[in-house]
Amino acid sequence: MYYTENQITKALPTMIKKASNPQLRQGFETHLRETENQVRRLEQAFQMLGKSPKEVDCPAIDGIIEEANEVAGEIADKRVLDAALVASAQVVEHYEITRYGTLIAWARQLGHNDMINLLQQNLREEEATDKKLTTMAEQGVNPRAAA
Repeated sequence: MYYTENQITKALPTMIKKASNPQLRQGFETHLRETENQVRRLEQAFQMLGKSPKEVDCPAIDGIIEEANEVAGEIADKRVLDAALVASAQVVEHYEITRYGTLIAWARQLGHNDMINLLQQNLREEEATDKKLTTMAEQGVNPRAAA
């Protein structure tokens, strides 16, 4: 997840630039700040283990980000692009939600209860972002794209 969150931190500025919907752009900006905090929480978790943070390549998130970039590069209509950006962002969120759920279960199983709160904070933010994206899509972005 350390690698994943760092990759997302690198990808979000491009998504912010591509978004034409002000609410979507603001949502991405907010999530960028949240993601930076999530990286710091993961660094705290490493410290709790007495380890230095280390990124390990994750082909899954690399593929998700690559697919999002390809899709975004193929869409000229800004309203449709906004809908595609929301869809791509939700794929990322769903991936993160599953991974944080797994990390929490592993931390609990291994008795690393001190880390659980940090991981749960990250999970709650990912779930909240996913809900915000759904609301944006249903209440504005998707209807505008369909028009």
